[in-house]
Amino acid sequence: QVQLVESGGGLVQAGGSLRLSCAASRRTFTTYGMGWFRQAPGKEREFVARIRWSGDTTAYADSVKGRFTISGDLDSNTVYLQMNSLSPEDTAVYYCAAYSSRYYYFASAPDYWGQGTQVTVSS
Repeated sequence: QVQLVESGGGLVQAGGSLRLSCAASRRTFTTYGMGWFRQAPGKEREFVARIRWSGDTTAYADSVKGRFTISGDLDSNTVYLQMNSLSPEDTAVYYCAAYSSRYYYFASAPDYWGQGTQVTVSS
């Protein structure tokens, strides 16, 4: 089983920034795209952002547009999430996700998930 390894979570003050990173555990593993989801206490997991390697096409949830930026490297199956202007509402466990083929990507159903990294934004 290929695993996604996340890092970069932590505690920041409102208005601050964090950069999350995620990479596949195997260099031979390839993905069609990768993305980020988050889940706050008592809430359902929600989509944050994703990137399609073909053309570096990106998509964002309305709640993070203009504040978060997703980027990555296809060859290393690495994805980043630059989070700026953070607010307490962004506090959640952030999960890295991967779409191993176009089928999963267009179905909006990642088939690989990371363990999650905690992001806490204090006021």
